[in-house]
Amino acid sequence: MLKEFENEPYDSGDKINMDNLEQYLSFALGDEEYGVEILRVQEIRSWEPVSRIPNVPSYEKGVVNLRGAIVPIIDLRERFNLGRVEYTPLTVVVVLQTGTGTNMRIMGVVVDSVSDVVNVDKTSVQSAPDFGAKVSTEFITGLVSLNDRMVMLLDVDKLLDLDDENGDEN
Repeated sequence: MLKEFENEPYDSGDKINMDNLEQYLSFALGDEEYGVEILRVQEIRSWEPVSRIPNVPSYEKGVVNLRGAIVPIIDLRERFNLGRVEYTPLTVVVVLQTGTGTNMRIMGVVVDSVSDVVNVDKTSVQSAPDFGAKVSTEFITGLVSLNDRMVMLLDVDKLLDLDDENGDEN
């Protein structure tokens, strides 16, 4: 029924407003779970070797050719200072769209695993605290509790805005 579909516990007295629901793709990095707006996800791929680019931060892994488009690949574990892991054929790359109109870009992010698509009631999203998260809160739009697990919702545009980087991670 609708209750199960939403991944959210609702009382029988709760009124469900479908306009308040947003879908997120949830994924894991280490012990933490994150989510990005599903409308920003172009595709999910397995890891493939990249062409490295010199003089970029370590989390910028390189680029791949995706059906004729050159797509930068970013390792979110390294971007969030969660440590490095060895890439295997089971490593996942989520290809995301960032920006709008003429500023739209496609980028891939390396994650440990993809969990599922979750429906989030916008009214249940809480602000990110200034402490306690391993990720800089500048990338977090909010936190939501889904079925006894905490999911950090990420701002794709801020996360993938490499133009604002100061280059101190070389």
